[in-house]
Amino acid sequence: MATSEERLRILQMIQDGKVSAEEGANLLQALGSASRPKTPPPPSHDPRLLRVRITDLKSGKTKVNVNIPMSLVNVGIKLGARFMPTNADVDYDEIMDAIKSGVSGKIADVEDIESGEHVEVWVE
Repeated sequence: MATSEERLRILQMIQDGKVSAEEGANLLQALGSASRPKTPPPPSHDPRLLRVRITDLKSGKTKVNVNIPMSLVNVGIKLGARFMPTNADVDYDEIMDAIKSGVSGKIADVEDIESGEHVEVWVE
């Protein structure tokens, strides 16, 4: 179920310019529909999250730390792609295949020296 904290995080991301208003609205809508399932969810032995963290290479401070439920993974990959450096050699189809196959752990780790950012993506 979507919490007010999750909604506030999305609104903060919009305010900070990390996502567009349209992307934020899509995330909020997805959270709303995820919180009102029409049928019971299939049994799952472990809840899974897509986690994206971006840190500043100089200060080591976290700029972005987002945990996205797997039910929103397509939106999450698009969101993560927005923060990946443009010169990063990342195959998003490969990431999606890894996620769908049940892989867990770190699936992407990119440092962009030019922008001074370190982007990490995990499935937990």
